[in-house]
Order: sequence, then structure tokens, then C-alpha cells
Amino acid sequence: MHSVLGSILDYIHGDGLTVLPELELLLFALGILIFDFLLERKEKSWNAYVALAGVAAAAYGLFEQGLRFNGLRETRPDMPALFGFRSTVAIDGFALVFSALFLAATGLVILLSIHFLEIEREQEGEFYALTLLACIGMMFMASGSDLIVLFLGLETMTLSLYVLSGYLRRDKRSNEAALKYLLLGGFSTGILAYGFSLLYGLTGSTNIWEIGNILDRRYQFVAGKGMIDWLVVLAFVTVAAGLFFKVAAVPFHQWAPDVYEGAPTPIAAYVSVGSKTASFALLVRLFIWVFGGTQPMWQFMVAGVAVASLTWGNIAALTQSNLKRLLAYSSISHVGYILLGLVAANQTGVLGILYYLIAYGFMTIGAFAVVVVLRQRGLIGDELDDLDGLYQRSPAAAVLLLIFMLSMAGIPPTAGFMGKYFIFLSLIETHHPVLAVFAALYIVPALYYYFCVVVHAWLNKPGEAPAPHMSSGQAIALGVTLFVTLAAGIYPEPFTRLAHYAFGQ
Repeated sequence: MHSVLGSILDYIHGDGLTVLPELELLLFALGILIFDFLLERKEKSWNAYVALAGVAAAAYGLFEQGLRFNGLRETRPDMPALFGFRSTVAIDGFALVFSALFLAATGLVILLSIHFLEIEREQEGEFYALTLLACIGMMFMASGSDLIVLFLGLETMTLSLYVLSGYLRRDKRSNEAALKYLLLGGFSTGILAYGFSLLYGLTGSTNIWEIGNILDRRYQFVAGKGMIDWLVVLAFVTVAAGLFFKVAAVPFHQWAPDVYEGAPTPIAAYVSVGSKTASFALLVRLFIWVFGGTQPMWQFMVAGVAVASLTWGNIAALTQSNLKRLLAYSSISHVGYILLGLVAANQTGVLGILYYLIAYGFMTIGAFAVVVVLRQRGLIGDELDDLDGLYQRSPAAAVLLLIFMLSMAGIPPTAGFMGKYFIFLSLIETHHPVLAVFAALYIVPALYYYFCVVVHAWLNKPGEAPAPHMSSGQAIALGVTLFVTLAAGIYPEPFTRLAHYAFGQ
């Protein structure tokens, strides 16, 4: 017995530490599935509190990882990360910061879901178990240093979200959203898997650090002879296409509006923030650590996708009457801004990417949280007309919605303004003034459709909808998102330090 306990402790202090938060989330997810059978119908909300306890336990495990990694950096500055499982998992500042974002998003979505599922009469344990499993996949997408681990993390996340998108089984919109997400997601996953297989064939390795070094030498050798390595180009295009689908960049965006509209609103927020942030974590890992040496080859292609996303996202949002579809198209335009930071790819650019993702995550969850608050029995509450007279029915919800819309539009002193500022600054520093001007001009149509939302909430006369009821969980989630949205705009220093820490700067 003593030897078994010693082996477990050795494992936890060794390889086990590198996956400690994921293991804790897994145990709580499995525990919820068992615990759910012991609960009566009226007690099902206890599943949410168990899930929140799992998020808290994983956050403590992440804190332990951070202490070990910081200690490693002080004693071994030459070690870039805390490696485990034969260097297939790497715990560094990048993985720690992104994992913290995933846990925060998961906790907020759980808080928003409690009252929402009670209204929908769908308060079941598997909802929260799948949410925790999706978070596990997201964390492996940030910490994986092997193509196989990254792909498994991606599939764990997406399979969980496919089911969650269709969770409202009696709602045809939810069923349609899940089906479209599954079919298009499976197609994009196949493309990404083909790209990964090309990378393995070109380099003979699945470790991203080794792949990056080999591709860099190969590119320099071929470019030095004035030739184009079409196999490397094909590998990049297929990997990029698969990842552009996951972040809903044009022209791989078709799934986003339908999924956002049909999925349960808390899950729409989770897909918009958690899935997109995790996909960007994977995208940045691959583009900088694997394809970083070949940036001259792909820089203009990414710039084209960014401009296309800005253009179509803003133009399509102008005509939307459904708030969730409007947020879907606006999220496509936000993807364009983030990709511009990748085009710059300097210190300010990568800082801007992470800062923008932090700002985007909290202000987007906040906006979706207002839609969740509007949901009442007999009223879906996601049409713009449902916002009419919101200031008179619920002044607090109207003020919160105004702040989140201002942040999305990039108006100071909000987090959205600072995110755009860093992106613009990176473009100017890397001598891309035309892209900076284009990006700045697209703020104008964004102001129009965001302020259409504000006009409905503040200036239109109230309809027949009753005053929305805000539960305690929703109030906590809105308070957290409001605090970060304003704090990151008024005092950005802690958040910039966080971004520097993530990229080892």
C-alpha cells in the first residue's frame, strides 16, 4: 500500500504535474455523471456547483504548475518550459495564461447556465460534464507540444461542443446548429489532419519544436536557391485552412451565425470565446513556433484573410435583426483584427493578440450574458426588438449592455480600445500603414451596428416584454466581465505584463 501511494505521489510530482488541472477536471466531470443519478429533479442545480468546484480545483492545480515553472525559470533559465510525457506536453507562460482564460470562461458559462437551464427544463448533469471536458481539450490545445496531443485536445473540445450546441433537444434551431457544426467541423478537421500528416512526412517528427527547426532550415535552403518549396506551402495552407475554420475567419465562417443563433445562449458564448481562444492558442503556437521561419511565405495570405474577415464581418452585421447572429458576424470582424497582429508578428503584435483575446473574451461573454438575462419562459429574447425599452425595464442590464457594446466598438476607456490600439501600433511598427488604415476605417460600420443595439435598449419604447430577472449567478458573471472590461481599459499594465509573461518577454 505504501509503495502504491509513493508511486502516485511520484507521478503527481513528475509527469502528472503537467496535466494536473486536466486530471482534476476529468475527475469532477466523471463525478458529476455519477452524482447526477443520485439527485432528484429539483436538486439538479447541484451539478453546477460541483462543476464550479472542479474549476476551482483545476485553478489551484494551475497555480501549482505556475509555481513549479517559475521556480524552473529561476534555476534553469535555459529551459523554455516544464516538459512531461516525453516532451509531448509543455507547461510555459503561454500555456499557463491561456489555461487560466479557459478556466475563467468555463466558470462564467457555468454561472450563466444555472438559471437558463432551469427555464429550459434541461437541468442535467451531462451539460456540466461536457463543459468541463471541453475545457480539458482547450487546455491541451495550449499546452501540447506534439501534433498528436494538439489534435486530441482539439477533438475533445469540438466533440463536446457539437453535443452542447444541440443540447436543447426540443428546439429545432438547436438541432440544426449542432448538425451544421458537426458536418462542417468534421470537414475542417480532416483538412487539418492532412496538414499535420504532411508536416510529419516532411520532418519525420510530431514534436512542434523539432518540426519548426527542420522547416526553418529547409525553407532557408530552398529560398536561398530562389525556389519555392511547394510541399511546405501545401502543409501550411491545409493547416491554416483547418484552423481558420475553428476561429471562423472568412471564407471559413459559414457555420458561425447559425451555430450562435441555434445553440443555447451560454454555449454560444462558450463557442465564441472558449473555442475561439483555444483555436487561436493553437494557431499562434503553430504559426510562430512551427512556421515562424517561413513568415515571408504566408504573411500576405494571412493579411488577405484578415481584411476579408473585417470586410464581410462588418458588412453582414449591418443587416442582422437577431442579436446572436449580429454578435457572430462581429466576432468574425474581431478575428480579422487578431490576425493582423499575426501579420505584424513583432513583440507588440503578439502582445496585442493575447491582450485582444482577453478583452474579446470578457466583453463577449458579458454581451451574451445580457441575452441570457433576457431569456424568460415564453420569451427567447435574442431579437433586437426584444431589447426595446430595456433601460426602462432593467436599467442595470441596459448600462451593462452599453459598456460591452462600447468595448466591442473600441471606444475608450474600455478593454476593446486598448486591444485595437496594440494591433494598430504593431502594424505601424512593422511598416504596414495601409493595413492599419483599413483596420481603423472598419471601426465606422462597427459603431453603427453596435449603436443600433444601444438605440433599441435605450431610446425605443418598451414593448410587452416583462422586466428581466437576473439570478445571482448571472449577476456574478456580469460583475466579473464588467470589471475586466473596464479595468483592462483604464489600467492595462497588469494585463500587458500577463501578455509579456505568456510569450516569455
